[in-house]
Amino acid sequence: MAQPLECEARLISACKEGDRDAFRRLFDLYRDKVYTIALYHLNGDQTAAEDVVQNVFVKLFRTITQFRSDSEFSTWLYRSVANACMDEHRRRRRWLPWASVPEKAYHHELNGVDESVRAAIEKLSPKLRMPVLLKYFEEMSYEEIAQTLGCSMGTVASRLNRGHKMLAQHLSHLNEGVNVA
Repeated sequence: MAQPLECEARLISACKEGDRDAFRRLFDLYRDKVYTIALYHLNGDQTAAEDVVQNVFVKLFRTITQFRSDSEFSTWLYRSVANACMDEHRRRRRWLPWASVPEKAYHHELNGVDESVRAAIEKLSPKLRMPVLLKYFEEMSYEEIAQTLGCSMGTVASRLNRGHKMLAQHLSHLNEGVNVA
């Protein structure tokens, strides 16, 4: 039985050769992860997250032949997602400076803690939010995050440290009334 990375490598190779069914399988394999990262990065805006997913996969379809396997495919893909999310932030600032923030709707109800965590993550700047999302939602290592974001591991560590501190401040209310023995 083939290992998952071997299967992924064959799938990517088929995509490079123009196999549309292989590309569809690659899309199905990564669509939900790309959407989740975009959704959190874009403060729960489903429409913008869907636009990012579409843009990422359209670009991927055009550029998959450029993937050289120097790193894992997921790292290359998430770099594209991070760039697309940053582009969306820039586009929003340019075209929607006075627009109200869209009402956030999610596929499932969030309990109070989940809602607090989501809100705290939304308050992080994009430079701090993306490393947090990649570390805790995609379970990437510092090295993988650095490759994805095109920065050093020291920068990743610094951004995660600042992100942790800000999250702790934003979530400090969850510790109120809790006695630690």
